[in-house]
Amino acid sequence: MNKIIKKRVLAPTIKLFEAESPLIAKKVEPGQFVILRVHKKGERIPLTVADYDRERGTITLVFEEVGKTTVLLGQLKEGESILDLVGPLGKPTDFEGLKKVVALGGGLGTALVLPQVKEMYKRGIRVDVIIGARNAALVLFEEEIRPYCANLYITTDDGSRGHKGLVTDILKKLLDGGNEYDRAIAVGPLVMMKAVCELTKDYGLPVTVSMDPIMIDGTGMCGCCRLTLGGEIKFACVDGPEFDGHLVDFDEVIRRKEMYRKEEKMAMNSLPCSLKERYNACT
Repeated sequence: MNKIIKKRVLAPTIKLFEAESPLIAKKVEPGQFVILRVHKKGERIPLTVADYDRERGTITLVFEEVGKTTVLLGQLKEGESILDLVGPLGKPTDFEGLKKVVALGGGLGTALVLPQVKEMYKRGIRVDVIIGARNAALVLFEEEIRPYCANLYITTDDGSRGHKGLVTDILKKLLDGGNEYDRAIAVGPLVMMKAVCELTKDYGLPVTVSMDPIMIDGTGMCGCCRLTLGGEIKFACVDGPEFDGHLVDFDEVIRRKEMYRKEEKMAMNSLPCSLKERYNACT
């Protein structure tokens, strides 16, 4: 169980695992996530399910090596197993009443947009997709998404691929050009999702964002994944992970993300020298 049957290196620090997990694959829906541990004394981390195959009994996880746990996870090889894999957790994406959607994926968030776009295509929902990345080498899942969307736009910070600039540049052009959408879906870095929410609010366009605060048990018991929506406290693990972006207090979420930088650095420093050197060479 939880055996890695396929491993791909998408970029120096971004990995894709296809893992055997028939029970999760049977139940998971777009927008849901799992919580895993790499070893018995390891921390529990959430990862959104990027894809799934019910017939084969597999789920696909995509992650970036940004901390000790994800670095150790990235060292696992095909044929090896993830120690713990719990899910599906959270609420699935709500597609009810949608006819036309614009989906924005920033960086690793593009992997999480993929299952949503595929599901909307299956439901007959027209989708325009905007992918953003730092550079051309980090543009993810372009070919996988293309067959399921009406239009695909690429942006890069350095201009090495597509439009030089931000995903919000393309979104603003589409909205100014008369395109009307029932909803925007944004998945990516907090600053990117915040910018999308600010823009869509000006146009009166509803927007859904996927939140990934620090999380431990995934059942609402620990409370560490709390965030404020319209003045009310919600828990990302059971109330989300997707929320109305116009209600999210992004400044609070960003502050909470920064709370444990010192401890995260200490954890990275506890890695074997060979792993630290390899990680530092890739970042």
